[in-house]
Amino acid sequence: MREITDTLRTLKQGALTQEATELLALMVKKVEQTGKAGKLTITIDVKKVGGVIGLLGKVTDKTPQPVENPELFYADEHGGLTVDNPAQRKLDLKPVVPTKTPLAALQESAEPTGT
Repeated sequence: MREITDTLRTLKQGALTQEATELLALMVKKVEQTGKAGKLTITIDVKKVGGVIGLLGKVTDKTPQPVENPELFYADEHGGLTVDNPAQRKLDLKPVVPTKTPLAALQESAEPTGT
């Protein structure tokens, strides 16, 4: 009896196994990226055609697709959208003014004086 893998290699002049190989590699990458399951199906339709047996091979896949996360906005009282939460209190923050005192001078002034 001939192995099924031998028959698969002859279907579509080898293109069926090549297609299945490429889809499997793509699916493995997508499963790794998304963490979701995938499915690869190889189907062989078998029917009698005159005095011979006809085989029709197909490869189908259910490759997981990444889910796009929506961008989030808050609605204000006028129906507008903003990225700032309108219910959150605003803080009165002031910029820090840089000092021109050298670091060495600050370290010297912080050292304890002799006893």
